[in-house]
Amino acid sequence: MSSEKPFTIEQALTILAQTPQHIAALTADLTPAQLRTPPAPGEWSANDVLAHLRSCADIWGDCIKRLLAEDHPTLRAINPTAWIKQTDYPDLAFRPSQRAFDTQRAELLALLESVAPEAWSRAATVTGAGAPLTKSVRDYVERMARHERAHWRQLAKIGDAVRG
Repeated sequence: MSSEKPFTIEQALTILAQTPQHIAALTADLTPAQLRTPPAPGEWSANDVLAHLRSCADIWGDCIKRLLAEDHPTLRAINPTAWIKQTDYPDLAFRPSQRAFDTQRAELLALLESVAPEAWSRAATVTGAGAPLTKSVRDYVERMARHERAHWRQLAKIGDAVRG
């Protein structure tokens, strides 16, 4: 459990809306080679970060959609690190992958902007990661926002390092 103060729904939605803009701004001047260059051995490149963000968006976005479509579903936890191995995200060129992320994000935001206030508390039982947990739409949205905001800082550091 995070010791940070929870985001309001508005704050979380703002962060989710800003993530594509931050990715674009933080990587705009990087070459395709720089986008694939990690700042140090064993660290992630900008392309790796984007692939990871896409994987997380797949998993958590699908959970949000199910929570809104079904009454208290049971969801099996899927680790985004395991999920990414079933995708081609790490192998894709950065800019087309970025456009796919942007499209996916716009679709998620359109869905979330139509959520009635009471629907933010719609919940699921999540199994497969220890004891079953109850997670709400709000929980998933806040998790995504907090997670993505941390990766903004990572992308900035990667950019600074590969620019020299």
